[in-house]
Amino acid sequence: MTALLEVRQLEVVYNRVATAIQGVSLEVPEGSIVALVGTNGAGKTTTMRAISGFLPSEDAEITDGEITLRGERINGRMPHQLAKAGVILVPERDKVFSTLSVQENLAFAGREGGAITIERIHGYFPLLRERGTQLAGYLSGGEKQMLAIGMALLCRPTLLLIDEMSMGLAPIVIKDLMEKLQQISRELNLTVLLVEQNAKAALSIADHGYVMESGRVVFTGKAAELMTHPDVREFYLGGAGQAENKSYRDIKQYRRKRRWWG
Repeated sequence: MTALLEVRQLEVVYNRVATAIQGVSLEVPEGSIVALVGTNGAGKTTTMRAISGFLPSEDAEITDGEITLRGERINGRMPHQLAKAGVILVPERDKVFSTLSVQENLAFAGREGGAITIERIHGYFPLLRERGTQLAGYLSGGEKQMLAIGMALLCRPTLLLIDEMSMGLAPIVIKDLMEKLQQISRELNLTVLLVEQNAKAALSIADHGYVMESGRVVFTGKAAELMTHPDVREFYLGGAGQAENKSYRDIKQYRRKRRWWG
């Protein structure tokens, strides 16, 4: 399968001194869902910001490596330039215009012509039709996420980037959103890179996965294989408290000590 997006040996530095990610490589095949998962602070969002062009707003820069879209280098391009090329980001926060209605948000994002229309968005997310005149700021977390995805789809993405879709949502809402995203990707042949702390939810719909820890990729493989990998299961697919308290770095340190002491 041809890679739409390729990241090769990426390094990002904040404030000219702090290295956030180092040597990160990943591929996103066309028409697939790829999950980039890991605990909080692993470097997932930094990787997403590097791809989408938002690093300068964080006083960060790419200091090594390369990002290509269909073989064309896109390092250092501004977000509006990447959006024109079809790289559309659903950010972790500030997803919608809270003082505009649901209808106004969709109309703002929509473009004339094309297969993705507001009517089609309503088909995917019927609640958005019901909430059409409501101010987006009064939507629930799950409804805001539906609206943000709908707005992103109306921008006609070639590559859809979604940062922490499950954050703050109830498990049943997460499950519904993940299944809907999988349906949308299949029906539209849409390529998706999904950054998630909720590894279990993300890998359940993904074709391929990457696990990050301390700014590096520590596991990669088919999503189904990662779901059954013993270390991934123990350190990333357990409960939320477990993910906060343990990491792959911990297991490596534990194993080194166990070998040393016999």
